[in-house]
Amino acid sequence: MSSLGEEAKDWLISIVIAVVLAFFIREFIVELYIVDGPSMRPTLQSQERLVVNKFIYNFRAPQKNEILVFEYPRDRSRDFIKRVIATPGDTVEIKASKVYVNDQLLTEDYILEPTRSEYPKSTVPQGTVFVMGDNRNNSEDSRFADVGFVPFDLIKGKAMLVFWPIGQFKTLP
Repeated sequence: MSSLGEEAKDWLISIVIAVVLAFFIREFIVELYIVDGPSMRPTLQSQERLVVNKFIYNFRAPQKNEILVFEYPRDRSRDFIKRVIATPGDTVEIKASKVYVNDQLLTEDYILEPTRSEYPKSTVPQGTVFVMGDNRNNSEDSRFADVGFVPFDLIKGKAMLVFWPIGQFKTLP
């Protein structure tokens, strides 16, 4: 009987360790997300599954062209996924369907179609980034007051790869 009790105790300890490790990994290292909506088309499709690195921005700030997940400022229970267009100190402007960062035209081979909106020249404040969806005309992003410049403390992590569906497996910038 005592060997059965020892075996049950070993199983219980193993299960507790596995649960604690899973919680730690999900909370601090990586998390899985599902793309919801068309705002990142054609780069990401609705219902694709992503691995998001939650650890990287503890060591460095987000960089231009990275795709990140952040809490929607108006309702922090919702997450958004967008591309970083400009970082602190950069100027950003949208005119004549073109995006300019630091007065340089952005080359954007990843967008679905030209941007139909305008955005006045603005400087990205310290501790924030300017983000946009790749499907510019169907994306709620930094151009809109309810999103605006995204503070670093709302950023959950960097999208690293698409893992589902399997046929769409790819790494992200």
